[in-house]
Amino acid sequence: MHDLVIVGAGPYGLSIAAHAAARGLDTRVFGRPMDSWRNHMPRGMFLKSEPWASNLSAPGRRFRLDQYCAHRGVPAEHGHPIPVDTFASYGLWFAQHAVPEPDERMITRIDAAPVGFTLETEDGQVLRSRSVALATGVLPYLHIPEALRALTEEHVTHSSRHSDLDRFRGADVTVVGAGQAALETAALLAELQARVRIVARAPELVWNSVPPPWKRPWWQRLRAPHSGLGCGWRNWFYAERPGAFRRLPERTRAAVTQTALGPAGAWWIRDRVAAGAIDIRMGRTVVEARQSAGRVRLRTVGSSGAAEDFETDHVIAATGFEASCARMSVLTPRLRSVLARSAGETPRVGRDFRSSYPGLFLAGLVTAADFGPAMRFVQGASYTAPALVGGVERHLTRQPWRGGPAVPPGRQPAPEGPIGVTSRANG
Repeated sequence: MHDLVIVGAGPYGLSIAAHAAARGLDTRVFGRPMDSWRNHMPRGMFLKSEPWASNLSAPGRRFRLDQYCAHRGVPAEHGHPIPVDTFASYGLWFAQHAVPEPDERMITRIDAAPVGFTLETEDGQVLRSRSVALATGVLPYLHIPEALRALTEEHVTHSSRHSDLDRFRGADVTVVGAGQAALETAALLAELQARVRIVARAPELVWNSVPPPWKRPWWQRLRAPHSGLGCGWRNWFYAERPGAFRRLPERTRAAVTQTALGPAGAWWIRDRVAAGAIDIRMGRTVVEARQSAGRVRLRTVGSSGAAEDFETDHVIAATGFEASCARMSVLTPRLRSVLARSAGETPRVGRDFRSSYPGLFLAGLVTAADFGPAMRFVQGASYTAPALVGGVERHLTRQPWRGGPAVPPGRQPAPEGPIGVTSRANG
């Protein structure tokens, strides 16, 4: 019986593991370290966030990205984007130095048990833990527009499905979306001599401005402080005060979660997009897609209602991620069913990232409705990890285990059915 099993080995899972191990908890980590960064982003991409805002979290601010880069003679300077493959390598280095050795097997099923939880690995091993931290990243929540869902992966893929875009060299590719993933994917495709168009509902592309110098007069710092999510007091609040954000009225939090830090391109990708002779079609929505003689025929509609049809070889949906309880499929249906949730169907979490089910803690994108936009970025791991591990410690103290098997030998997990939960309140 473990104290804590962490499901997921990305920036959030590894950060939680570092803090849990430092506090002496019996901790196991499952998942392929930095998998989404290593295998679900095309070569040649860069981090949008500043190097100093891209640290994984360990006690004492140890094992930072700038420390890793310094050891390898790689610059990690304000205003200079870090390659994604450098960040992925940094995450592996962090895992080697700060985390109990991850088990690269995937957890396929988590269920409630008479004491704690049972977890099943992809090869059928069953483990037991007094608490679980679900830190599965964004991949379970990828979003493809409804009009494209009838197509097979031969003709439409999400942008997170590609670690290599070489297969599209010389092809005609339509990228749907207007955020960083869409714009950088389009630029990389253009540099492969693909014929590229961008289709997006937004009326125009939005570009982040060049960040001001790190060292600047005090009055400039006071007027627009730096933060891990960009300059300005609003971004500073989102980045530095997630706990205070959680105390805002739910309606306010929902509005901010839906609108803050919307689709925009980093300043350093703008010239590459312009140089790529990319066909940019803004203010248009894909309403129909069908296969046509081995290609894809798309129909888009503009704000005026005018339709436009065209054919393309492949569609890449750079359309982000949408978290919801329904997509937390690693949890059994009966466990998902008792989770308190917001109006947007995301699970509610308390001040220490505990869900409404005792001992189940959540991290990352699924907590953005409660803790704000920082939870969509690596930046949020530095707040999440110590707060969540503190919550785990409090949970273990309230429900001490005196040894012995949590489930008597030979007893099978309880059959599917309602889980007894006296309250869905979440403090």
